[in-house]
Amino acid sequence: MMKKSYLASCLALALSGTVQAEILTYPHPVGPSQSDFGGTGLMQMPNARLAREGEFSVNYRDNEQYRFWSTSIALFPWLEGTVRYTDVRTRKYSASTDFSGAQSYKDKSFDFKARLWEEGFWLPQVAFGKRDIAGTGLFDGEYLVASKMVGAFDLTLGMAWGYSGNSGNVSNPFCRASHKYCTRAELNDAGDISFSDMFRGPAALFAGVEFQTPWQPLRLKLEYDGNDYRDDFAGKINQASHVNVGAIYRLTDWADINLSYERGNTLMFGFTLRTNVNDLRPALRDSEKPAYQPQPASEGIHYTAAANQLIDLKYDAGFDAPEILLHGNNLYMSGEQYRYRDAREAIDRANRILVNHLPAGVETITITQIRDRMPQVTTQTDVVSLRQQLAGQPLGQEKTLQHKRVEPVDTRRFGRGYRINADDFSYSLSPSLAQSFGGPEDFYLFQVGLLGSAKYWLSDNLLLDGGVFTNLYNNYDKFNSSLLPTDSTLPRVRTHIRDYVANDVYVNNLQANYFRSLGNGFYGQLYGGYLETMYGGVGAEVLYRPLDASWALGLDANYVKQRDWNNMMRFTDYSAPTGFLTAYWNPPQVNSVLMKVSVGQYLAKDKGVTIDVAKRFDSGVTVGLWAAMSNVSKEDYGEGGFSKGFYISVPLDLMTITPNRNRAVVSWTPLTRDGGQTLGRKYQLYGMTSEREMPLGQ
Repeated sequence: MMKKSYLASCLALALSGTVQAEILTYPHPVGPSQSDFGGTGLMQMPNARLAREGEFSVNYRDNEQYRFWSTSIALFPWLEGTVRYTDVRTRKYSASTDFSGAQSYKDKSFDFKARLWEEGFWLPQVAFGKRDIAGTGLFDGEYLVASKMVGAFDLTLGMAWGYSGNSGNVSNPFCRASHKYCTRAELNDAGDISFSDMFRGPAALFAGVEFQTPWQPLRLKLEYDGNDYRDDFAGKINQASHVNVGAIYRLTDWADINLSYERGNTLMFGFTLRTNVNDLRPALRDSEKPAYQPQPASEGIHYTAAANQLIDLKYDAGFDAPEILLHGNNLYMSGEQYRYRDAREAIDRANRILVNHLPAGVETITITQIRDRMPQVTTQTDVVSLRQQLAGQPLGQEKTLQHKRVEPVDTRRFGRGYRINADDFSYSLSPSLAQSFGGPEDFYLFQVGLLGSAKYWLSDNLLLDGGVFTNLYNNYDKFNSSLLPTDSTLPRVRTHIRDYVANDVYVNNLQANYFRSLGNGFYGQLYGGYLETMYGGVGAEVLYRPLDASWALGLDANYVKQRDWNNMMRFTDYSAPTGFLTAYWNPPQVNSVLMKVSVGQYLAKDKGVTIDVAKRFDSGVTVGLWAAMSNVSKEDYGEGGFSKGFYISVPLDLMTITPNRNRAVVSWTPLTRDGGQTLGRKYQLYGMTSEREMPLGQ
């Protein structure tokens, strides 16, 4: 009783204090807050709100029974997704201390919420959501919810099924239609996608309100909980009240702290860290664009002018190995653009450099972009139109720049021009991090090392590539590979990871690749050698990618052998043919979404389909998720049911002061098993032909 009175007094004091508080404002309105489970909501219950597109949050909540770690991202204005790890403090991971030691039970799950319609003057915003899609079902449930703003109050009313509706304070309307909706499975197999129990079992109404106090950093929450916590996985949980109250305080525009009093007897506290990946922009210190300073036209290309232009093209426009050639009324330039994510910036700079020293009679500047010594696309720019743009045009008489993208022009038939030769040899040294979350031995397993790589071009088509990995530190000695996978009959194509990381120094890859542009949108490669940490072999890939099209089609075929973890220059007896037919589609109706569907045979000789969906935000940050479903039964696959995961790809120029095209990729796989596993090919043609994608906004 003292706890209730004390908390009520604190909330009353905070509310009364806001009457005289100075109003603190932020650049943007304070948006929806995160719930205990992650994802926008009240506390235990959701609401119909979604964060602004691109908002990415990291959340932590803690009470006596559970600790929740979650990340949530608003993929679209109408859709958000959440990944959550739950630490069940009252249970051990397993009954075997040899297997999992004293570690408490960890549960992983995915949630989503989709807006059905937006709030209007009279109508509320309505959303549908589902919790614990691909987990053991500890918190499995779905809900329909409506929210309406009334002044400073955001009112919420909804109906929940499953975990959040356990109190059953109303009868399930679907149960009246069919008896199959009257009961619900208590738990699912780990990793299962569970939609079969939707709208089944107990149902409950829930309600709540979030109040924005006059003191903007402080918001107060009140909810009626639809759960009664009976038969909870954490054990017996007493509920003295269905009413939960809480407060959330915004420390700054990227951090919240929260405190709540739930079930009439339990304190919950935590924090949220957020950013908006859609709004991120690089803070670059780049050189000014070349000024328009046209020189008198000359007959042909002068050596001195060409030498200066080549230097400017390499270091100002970002073209490696630039080449200039005059033929007829066209000035041709080619090179590999290494500096700008948006190639239009490089093309604009190159046009300015070339037009300042233009030979007489040139009508078109033709620039061909090359990637890994394969021509990608040619941009043709009308010289008269370009000069008008750069010189300035009278108000009201502006004309658009006349330029177009065409299939790459092969200038070799005209001979060779002035050029800076490409460097055939290159090397790099970079840090490497391998990691996995939520294993039975330890929540976080990782390996930190250094990867030294070198490349040497034997010709314009043939590349030698190798890398040596040096381990600095890892805790994979906790990984009980001898005990896994006892629940699977598949060949161990990936679960020997502990055996591989026991090597402190090894050849990561050593391979030869032959690349070639086959013309008319076709590209091909042949490769062989040690292709990745665990496999070596030979393979081939062909890709058809029409210029500026929203689709592409690729085929790869490989024959590989498993590398011996005791001597990584040798192989084990296991070998497998593997390959896929892959369709790529970037639907014009859905902004910056790439869908990939691959059909073929995996490393364990199981056959199936991999679906990969990635969303690219305005900042260039890409968030994707994938799932590989094969013809292996759940019993043969083992825990998890099928392979799945997600990844985030971040442009490095968001974290540097100079332009560059490199990216950092962080991936997460909830559980690594042997089914649905693909070969980790270092070079893949779709990524190597990104210049053929139509630029955004064009």
